[in-house]
Amino acid sequence: MATIDASIVIIAMPAIFRGIGLNPLTPGNVTYLLWMIMGYLLVQSVLVVTLGRLGDMFGRVKIYNLGFVVFTLASIALSLDPLTGTHGALWLIGWRFGQAFGGAMLMANSAAILTDAFPANKRGMALGINQIAGISGQFVGLLLGGVLAAVNWRLVFWVNVPIGVFGTVWAYKSLHEIATTRRARIDWIGNILFAVGLGVLLIAITFGIRPYGGHPTGWTNPLIIGGLIGGVVMLIAFCIFETKIAEPMFQMGLFKIRAFAAGNAASLLGSIARGGLQFILVIWLAGIWLPLHGYDFTVTPLWAGIYMLPLTAGFLIAGPISGTLSDRYGPRLFATSGLLLAAICFVGLMLLPVDFPYPLFALLIFGNGVGSGLFASPNTSAIMSSVPAGQRGSASGMRSTFQNSGMSLSIGIFFSLMIAGVARALPHTLTSGLRAQGVPASVATQVSHLPPVSTLFSALLGFNPVQNLLAPSGVLAKLPAHSVAVLTGRQFFPELISAPFHQGLVIVFTAAAIMSVLGALVSLLRGKQFYYDDATVPPAPGPAVTVRPAPAQETISPNGSSLTSANGDSAPVAGAADHTGQRAGG
Repeated sequence: MATIDASIVIIAMPAIFRGIGLNPLTPGNVTYLLWMIMGYLLVQSVLVVTLGRLGDMFGRVKIYNLGFVVFTLASIALSLDPLTGTHGALWLIGWRFGQAFGGAMLMANSAAILTDAFPANKRGMALGINQIAGISGQFVGLLLGGVLAAVNWRLVFWVNVPIGVFGTVWAYKSLHEIATTRRARIDWIGNILFAVGLGVLLIAITFGIRPYGGHPTGWTNPLIIGGLIGGVVMLIAFCIFETKIAEPMFQMGLFKIRAFAAGNAASLLGSIARGGLQFILVIWLAGIWLPLHGYDFTVTPLWAGIYMLPLTAGFLIAGPISGTLSDRYGPRLFATSGLLLAAICFVGLMLLPVDFPYPLFALLIFGNGVGSGLFASPNTSAIMSSVPAGQRGSASGMRSTFQNSGMSLSIGIFFSLMIAGVARALPHTLTSGLRAQGVPASVATQVSHLPPVSTLFSALLGFNPVQNLLAPSGVLAKLPAHSVAVLTGRQFFPELISAPFHQGLVIVFTAAAIMSVLGALVSLLRGKQFYYDDATVPPAPGPAVTVRPAPAQETISPNGSSLTSANGDSAPVAGAADHTGQRAGG
């Protein structure tokens, strides 16, 4: 539910904005559009570490259960939006923040609760189901949003209410606190530094998509540059501050454990590679491929979600299987292979023609889903098993932060690369195409030099891009009926933009493949599976063995200097002279 709502509004956006009487593509309203798409993800990225730490202090189940309540109440408020126009948009954006707050409570603590509840030799399976349920929700949301918005836009939010009520009751009755909580002072300064620093950084990256000063993107905007620098400086200050206080928001020493650091770095790189994929594929399908195959622009977002189902299927199939197998054979092989498979599929997508044969496209996105599924479950299990029990909430939050931040970074980076690629060839192509249908030279030149972001968002949201571009000039009312039919038909825009769009695709998928390969290299360097302080270990493949409990004196507290690896040996961690934390287990 929490991840479905990160994407459910993308396909439903035209119906939502029609419902509140606001055109999201007019220059003054693009900000509302960006906040509706990105605000939910930004709030979750900023809050998950704080909420995970609160779970360590006051009870993970307590925070998790409260997340259902907050999420459900925010969904009701969204469904009952009484306003229209810009006020209606602000109501939706504000309550989406509330919904994201509830979703962050769920996401920050779910992996920690499962890690507490399952023994080490079954965590991969348990976390695999959890991760794939979450990641596949991002793609299920695309399809669900299109189906529900076709009936009524308010159903996009009402659908959460019965699930949220059931989840609230079920969670309160079924979940019980297993971990021992330890009350501590709330690190207000650390929380503020982290939230403001990461928030400013991600907002700057998101708004870098918008045009500025005649440039197709906003990366020359002094405010964007200042936001990037300021966000990084505050995050550096956060890291330094957390090492100076007795009860920090997050134990920075955990990054000295190789399994934790490498797992999160690989997760960040994998999320950057995968995060913007759904947006690029929706634009490709909805703006070009589906119109060329006879679909009207108004229904292309829904059908784009349907045609992307092989991607979701790959996640659902590979995740639990890889999680279970990684319990037996270790996470490194599956996580690394998954990212390499994703890289190969990105290269395959890059080599496809814009008007591709669907079976080949379906095979490539299915392979991409399988690759991401192979990676997500073992990687999460490896991260969560490598930290002390008392830090699992904040560690789970940090893991979610890397994953969500990677998605936000990906959307900003991918859109910017796509816009840069399209902007090179689109003006000339669009000018000549419009002139050929009788559009006056002055109008054709003006329209062709508008920022490509409006054109891409039009395709993403199911608007006819050419009609949207020409509507303000009123030229369509003056042209012959035949020319109007050609300009606003299903073939004109896809054929016009195919070549510039393909240039953008090559750039985007090349970047995604590089990120996946880098993630695979980092994953390969994680070492064998490492368990921080478990008293038992998973059985090794082969004949049955007797598992020896780890000696009590070798298991440390979070601030100690040695720990017990899965084979019972002692290994140094944060605070020790040699901060390796990478002993092999199993």
